Amino acid sequence: MDLDLDGYLGRLGIDHPGGRPSVGGLRALHTAHVERVAYEALHVQLGQVTTVDPYESADRIVRQRRGGYCYHLNGAFSLLLAALGYQVVWHRGGVQNRSQPTPPGATGNHLALTVCGLPAEECPSGNWLVDVGLGDALHEPLPLQDGVYQQGPFSYRLRPSDVEPGGWRLDHDAQGSFAGMDFRPSRATVDDFAERHVFLCTSPESGFVRTCTVQRRDASGVDALTGCVLRRLGDVNGEPRVLDNQSEWYEALADVFGLPLTDVDDAARDRLWARVYAAHETWSAGQPH
Repeated sequence: MDLDLDGYLGRLGIDHPGGRPSVGGLRALHTAHVERVAYEALHVQLGQVTTVDPYESADRIVRQRRGGYCYHLNGAFSLLLAALGYQVVWHRGGVQNRSQPTPPGATGNHLALTVCGLPAEECPSGNWLVDVGLGDALHEPLPLQDGVYQQGPFSYRLRPSDVEPGGWRLDHDAQGSFAGMDFRPSRATVDDFAERHVFLCTSPESGFVRTCTVQRRDASGVDALTGCVLRRLGDVNGEPRVLDNQSEWYEALADVFGLPLTDVDDAARDRLWARVYAAHETWSAGQPH
């Protein structure tokens, strides 16, 4: 399978940049990706089988206008960057959830990317953390150096990892859905993530199996749909909104997250909604009133 470069750039609303790779070009590609390609695991809720093959992921993003989670999003994005001349490397990472008291290390539940060879005033080494697969986190690439970085209403800390020797740690903003992410310095391959991908897609312990989550980052915040609850993170005046009917829920997927789900037939849509709404009712029943 080949990469449809023009189709991918069209999906991001970007003309072919031409010329040599640049920090400005990398930033434009990154921001366009997180703004136009949603973080989502609807394939899990729908019972659709996917792999961590980056070509398959890119094809789904371009042809079906779908998104994915880190393996899909960063895997596909790495192909796009490489096709445009960027020096990009896969890394085995691990996300620390809010419920985990200590970082688990690079468990393989996250695929992280770095790009090298792009020195700039704010990044003399030319090494960058590039991650379009963290959902409610980065809007732009970060210089791969110790520091605190503000992006819109969110603040991130990048520092040497305490659990991965020679690796790095991204501390998420307190408003974010997870605590942080550590990744190893060595180069990773598809094999580093295949087993964990099966777990995330099928295990009853997987958050993607338990809860339908969709997120989309932009310059001023994050749109987040958790089950039937739509929130705007980063907006202090924003109030959660419950989408408790099927048509409204699918309208939000299409209008807010750019997910028209044209590849999903009516019967599958009905099953998806029934599953999501049942989980929402179970969750709602356990909330204090």
